[in-house]
Amino acid sequence: MAQAPPPADPDSNDPYQRLGITADASFETVQRAKQERLSELTADDPQAKAKVEAAYDAVLMQRLKDRQLGQLTGAAASASKVEASAGASEPPKRLPKLPAMPSLPAAKLDLQWPQLSLAEGPQLWQPLAGHSAVLVGVLLLGTQPGLPELLLSLAALITIASLQRRRSRFFKAVGFTLLALIAGTLIGGLFSASIQGLALPLSVNQLAAVPTVLILAALAVLLD
Repeated sequence: MAQAPPPADPDSNDPYQRLGITADASFETVQRAKQERLSELTADDPQAKAKVEAAYDAVLMQRLKDRQLGQLTGAAASASKVEASAGASEPPKRLPKLPAMPSLPAAKLDLQWPQLSLAEGPQLWQPLAGHSAVLVGVLLLGTQPGLPELLLSLAALITIASLQRRRSRFFKAVGFTLLALIAGTLIGGLFSASIQGLALPLSVNQLAAVPTVLILAALAVLLD
């Protein structure tokens, strides 16, 4: 004897109870229950309609899952076959697409050695003004502990920004700036060591930082 369907409960979490059908209901019964539940709703209750649609979809998905696992019984198996044929004619409901992530520009390997060309306009006087201010700070305030290193970091940032604006190659700008820092540090160290015995009003750190700032300034306005 076929089991009597339970009364429909629109607030139930069980899709079968929400539609008012049993687990072995035929496909025609599932379809009819869906239409009956929709007809009972008012036109201005989209949330309730969405619950009915969700329950209907959940029943079809459960039938499909059971069929794949080989767990269907008699009436449900025959109903599932009808659902499969009906599902082939009905377009599947698609979930809304997530917004596409912005694509990053592809990295280009530029092996061409840059040429030397004097900048013009703001690309010339802005980095010169920035490095001049750093150089004055090194000469006047470089005796303070840690200040020469801080000023050299500021000069390196000015050089990177200038090269990036001229060449639009950020990683290359960073690479050439690092090379300039290494070269300037070596030259400054040799320079300070060669005149270490002379009585000068500048400290060793100041003497070592001056060539580095000059090299960074030249790189910022000449490298193209």
